[in-house]
Amino acid sequence: MLNKLLGVWSKDIGIDLGTANTLVYVRDKGIVINEPSIVAVNQKTGKILAIGSDARRMIGRTPGHIVVTRPLVSGVVSDFEVTEQMLKYFIDKVHAGTWSIMPRPRVVVGIPSGVTEVERRAVQDATYNAGAREVYLIEEPMAAALGARLPIQDAVPNVIVDIGGGTTEVAVISMGGLISSRSLRIAGDKLTDDIIRYLREERNLLIGEATGENVKIALASAWDLEEELEQPVRGRDLLSGLPREIAVTSQEIRTAISRSVKSIVRAVKNTIEETPPELTADLLNRPIALAGGGAMLRGLDALIAKETKLLVQPVADPLTAVVRGCGMVLEDLERLRPVLLTHQEDEYR
Repeated sequence: MLNKLLGVWSKDIGIDLGTANTLVYVRDKGIVINEPSIVAVNQKTGKILAIGSDARRMIGRTPGHIVVTRPLVSGVVSDFEVTEQMLKYFIDKVHAGTWSIMPRPRVVVGIPSGVTEVERRAVQDATYNAGAREVYLIEEPMAAALGARLPIQDAVPNVIVDIGGGTTEVAVISMGGLISSRSLRIAGDKLTDDIIRYLREERNLLIGEATGENVKIALASAWDLEEELEQPVRGRDLLSGLPREIAVTSQEIRTAISRSVKSIVRAVKNTIEETPPELTADLLNRPIALAGGGAMLRGLDALIAKETKLLVQPVADPLTAVVRGCGMVLEDLERLRPVLLTHQEDEYR
């Protein structure tokens, strides 16, 4: 009863709990938070020092006893307590400046389609412990398809490829359900790791994660560019141990990430191959929708189109597709309830 009363003054929220970034949608308001899924912890005291953007600014600039970490790996909870604190931070931030002293919102959370029951339960429990009154889970490809405004409840095939930080989700959706799907733990973070490893092994230059991410954004491509790019990259020379700057080209970065990109394309082809023939025939007239940060990889749409012989189209604002889908569920929960995973009843009421 107390939770129901507290819920009257709480704001229902949708959360895209990503490996790289967490986005929060507030009912009737839209997206209000987009921050890194990063937490800084003092290992001596166990105290959390910073979360989100504040924690990201501390990467590579802290003493040994302060660890800047991501509590989610490949889209699933790896550190339960830190994830709980991060979720509580975002819930409290949404309700800052309101009359709600103890917010107890309803929360819709997007999770990868390939998670185990234990991993799913970890997300539920962490969200409840962070202050949620009710928790609903939705698979990320379903949320991304909703956010892309695809007709997922019609008897037509909708192919969605959601490339996030930790996972790539590929699904064929029809009549409100997943017909076939793949959850691949190769995505944006893996591409960054590929770039870091390439520069270390081929150019004898050691760079950090933040620099690798910047190089990926500036130079990475899955397809030959009409005008190849070049950018200076600074790091530590592995031979001399001293700072060094080198020029890196988009051709080199394309080589560095090629194996991971091929794995993503293969997952798309395999998912489509598992689709029933009646639906597969309809795909000739329907484009594959690309969502997530990976949809912004130059030439990825052209490569997938070449390999599948199908139309490919990035969705509008691909970075927010999943959280917009969570928001659509919040705005029309009764109609869209069938697309949700079964949710645990609120054991804290």
